[in-house]
Amino acid sequence: MSNMTRYDPFETDSLDNLFRGFFRPVKLDRDMLQIRMDVKEDETGYAVHADIPGVNKDDIHITIDGNTVSISAETKKLTEQKDGEKVLRRERYVGRVGRSFALEHEIDEASASARYQDGVLELVLPKKAVAAAKRLTVQ
Repeated sequence: MSNMTRYDPFETDSLDNLFRGFFRPVKLDRDMLQIRMDVKEDETGYAVHADIPGVNKDDIHITIDGNTVSISAETKKLTEQKDGEKVLRRERYVGRVGRSFALEHEIDEASASARYQDGVLELVLPKKAVAAAKRLTVQ
């Protein structure tokens, strides 16, 4: 004896089976694709500590434009491979990462400093002196 069932094209199971795996999301390691940081403020300026592990200090670029700070870094692929050796798995991130953020006060670019040690970038960003309002006399 055979079982007959009626086909319904709008049945949820049919649609699920049709598109199963078609829109599969690409898995990205979010920890490797962003720079995590802490920003602190006092009366004179800002202190930024940014985690950028596995990068040479020459490959870190910092740009200050008014109150906007941009940090970018690049890790390069090392293609060192010995004869007879094959790579079974490669998990280290290779590429470019960047982050920009705006602060409340403008930064004094001439007095700003950066230091990179043990995978942590430390920025000291002094606030730009606020010019006093100029008073005009009416003649």
